[in-house]
Amino acid sequence: MTTDEPTRLVSGSGTPLPLVASVSEPKSRLRVLLLGATGTIGLATARALLRNGHEVVCLVRLRQGFGAMPPDTSLSERLAGATLVWGNADEESVWTQPGLAQTHFDALVSCMASRKGSPQDAWRVDHQAHMWALKAAQRAGVRHFVQLSAICVQKPVLAFQHAKLAFEKALIESGMTYSIVRPTAFFKSLSGQLERVKKGQAFLIFGDGQLTACKPISDDDLADFLVGCLDDVARHNQILPIGGPGPAITPLAQGEHLFALLGKPPRFKRVPLGMMDAIVAVLSVLGKFIPAAADKAELARIGRYYASESMLVWDAAAQRYDEQATPSHGSQTLFDAYARWVRGEGAPDRGDHAVF
Repeated sequence: MTTDEPTRLVSGSGTPLPLVASVSEPKSRLRVLLLGATGTIGLATARALLRNGHEVVCLVRLRQGFGAMPPDTSLSERLAGATLVWGNADEESVWTQPGLAQTHFDALVSCMASRKGSPQDAWRVDHQAHMWALKAAQRAGVRHFVQLSAICVQKPVLAFQHAKLAFEKALIESGMTYSIVRPTAFFKSLSGQLERVKKGQAFLIFGDGQLTACKPISDDDLADFLVGCLDDVARHNQILPIGGPGPAITPLAQGEHLFALLGKPPRFKRVPLGMMDAIVAVLSVLGKFIPAAADKAELARIGRYYASESMLVWDAAAQRYDEQATPSHGSQTLFDAYARWVRGEGAPDRGDHAVF
């Protein structure tokens, strides 16, 4: 594990705590139930748990599609060393099966999140599935619940943000030891324009490209932080914003760096935020009559939110985002990842982040 600790913790009420040295208890082997192991962050977290000597049981959802779909058997290879229990966490009956209801777990780590962000999906997964998981955790003797949330819930306007906050509140009030981790942007979320730039197309920015900033964190560094919550008592019963190493990065800086890596002159296309507002307005009207349009309207609102809000700690008193108050963890930077991808060393797996 890395020794780079966050510079500040945040209490359950959102109030910054005094800076303290991180104090860790001796590590012990725990039996951990992991949710969301099919995602890239979940896979990284499973590997980190196993590296740290924990016994890992993963609740793995059945594949989606028309008709009965067999489980993704390749997961058995990617999650080698972990025990797999098949089922969809958003179905209440799953939590009564023997592999979950008739066994003991020391901790539960959830990297589970709604896949598309639509209101129905958000409340089903980000809230209801987690509520069932919390009840099952209490029955299974779980002492510690580590929840992967999102830093954007600081200024909630979207359905998935309200759903996440509703579960955070329930977790805090449950009496169980909790660690609520709110990461900044992910590398995969900021990789969408890589192919555009490689093809010689312009990098899209909103406004001047400096309306927002973030401290992106890699899957492995985030997984390391999540697993560290199990041993570090300074992270218990806390809401923990966390970003990657280095200064905050604007979209303009991201584009400039990509062009420099490719040896191309920078080309930017400026997109007015008003265009996003118009798209949201049209889809919202259509959504009153067409359900599919309502979901698209919510996706457009999500895109509009990320185009105008920074993924940093929000200082409510000063009414601004605070880079210095946003903790850093790990060693992998977004620009390091860009360099690897440009060299053809792996490719970002965006999954459902491609929606944005």
